[in-house]
Amino acid sequence: MTRAWLRVTLVSLAILGLLASAGAAAPPPPTVKISLPPSPLTEEQKILHVLNRLGYGPRPGDVERVKVMGLAAYIQQQLYPQAIPDAAVAQKVKNLSTLGMTPAELMKEFPRPDPKALQKVKDGEMSREELREMFPPEKRPMRIVGELQAAKLIRAVESARQLEEVMVDFWFNHFNVFAGKGAVKWMLISYEQDAIRPHALGKFRDLLLATARHPAMLFYLDNWMSVRNDFPSRPEGKGPKGLNENYARELMELHTLGVDGGYTQKDVIEVARCFTGWTIDRPRDGGGFVFRPVAHDNGEKVVLGHRIPAGGGQRDGEMVIDILARHPSTAKFIATKLVRRFVADEPPAALVARVADTYTRTDGDIRAMLVTVVTSPEFFATATYHAKIKKPFELVASAVRAVGGTTSPSPALSRAVAQIGEPLYAYQPPTGYPDVAEAWVNTGALLNRLNFALGLTENRYPGVRVDLGRFVSDADRRDPAQLLDRLIEGLLHNQVAPETREILLRQVTDPEVEKIAALVLGSPEFQRR
Repeated sequence: MTRAWLRVTLVSLAILGLLASAGAAAPPPPTVKISLPPSPLTEEQKILHVLNRLGYGPRPGDVERVKVMGLAAYIQQQLYPQAIPDAAVAQKVKNLSTLGMTPAELMKEFPRPDPKALQKVKDGEMSREELREMFPPEKRPMRIVGELQAAKLIRAVESARQLEEVMVDFWFNHFNVFAGKGAVKWMLISYEQDAIRPHALGKFRDLLLATARHPAMLFYLDNWMSVRNDFPSRPEGKGPKGLNENYARELMELHTLGVDGGYTQKDVIEVARCFTGWTIDRPRDGGGFVFRPVAHDNGEKVVLGHRIPAGGGQRDGEMVIDILARHPSTAKFIATKLVRRFVADEPPAALVARVADTYTRTDGDIRAMLVTVVTSPEFFATATYHAKIKKPFELVASAVRAVGGTTSPSPALSRAVAQIGEPLYAYQPPTGYPDVAEAWVNTGALLNRLNFALGLTENRYPGVRVDLGRFVSDADRRDPAQLLDRLIEGLLHNQVAPETREILLRQVTDPEVEKIAALVLGSPEFQRR
């Protein structure tokens, strides 16, 4: 370890202390009118705040562009992403061939390894080299996940539709599925593209139904195997074995009502009965949703006091979706999560109440709820500014944006996100990744963040190009303090506490632009959004 990087390591401990303390056709004209509240923040602070909360941070020149168009106009534009040209990003993503394939095509193109071949390796009848020749890396199923990870980072870093990308990430996390479980990895692309993305700014009820019907969710939470309790089992003991409560429980606890939402174990059972027969057509071949009446419990059910008549078939599950989507506890639960994401780890109760009221009044209109959040005094309060810690994905995307980096399809950045602690599409529990600081702030995690920053500024990530010269073109390259000030101005827009600058200044005895830039990216002000 060099002396210079040892200083970076040491400064991470000091920083930890501070942390603890653009081509689519336009849709119809927007119907939402943005009116910003009075705020103690300066105009530049408000712009930076919006760029960091409604997106993945500013790229060079973004602050000036928003000043010209007006902050309210920028927010309104972000609320209608399909009106924002984004052809260059669309082309980059199109180059990732798996993203244009159906689950059935993916299963055919990237099959599971032959169990017989695996057994031959285990028995010593075949070498691992021979197995690799049979199943080369470019034909392995993990390529599907890798290309989806690459696309996610390309969009976060380069897309002009920043709010849409934030909301796709938010809702995927809310309706989390785990790529490592069985057939989910072949269904993952369709899940994000067909169930999550189209509804990210739409109606919550539509989003809830889309996820409930998607094979990825049906497989992940085992509902595809849930059948009426008197369903005859196969003689060999294979196949469905009665009612499965997994999806019913998570549907209420994690997707809608919340753990304190007022449901009972009896409701869990009744909801599970309603969703029997909701399954996957030919799951080993990448089939879609299918309802199988023979597996459905057609008896009468009572869910949260609502009678669901006998003989309803598939409509039973749809009625449950309607009941849950319109329940007051769902309004409060979704409002709380949105306010936690966009405002503070401890969501202000008054704002949660107003967002929940918007949910109820608009029948779960996500765009309307976002307007309530981003036009609130709480959103633009001094205490909200820099109040949220960036999760690893947010940190990586915002750092590449801040330095003006360009990306190409590559696994390098997604590996960096994983090394910092948030492997994409790989969180096993249905809760999704936590959205509070305590889950992400510790000495080891911060050191990994600084290691990433140094790798980024030194151009060590394949597929990512960074030119720091734009930030220090008028500086004396022999003067570390001047270089630091230019990088604070360029990367932090001078939004830095005096004590942070003093800590950084004590470490920059050598005029190494890359290491100084890495320190700036490791500062508390950059680690927060």
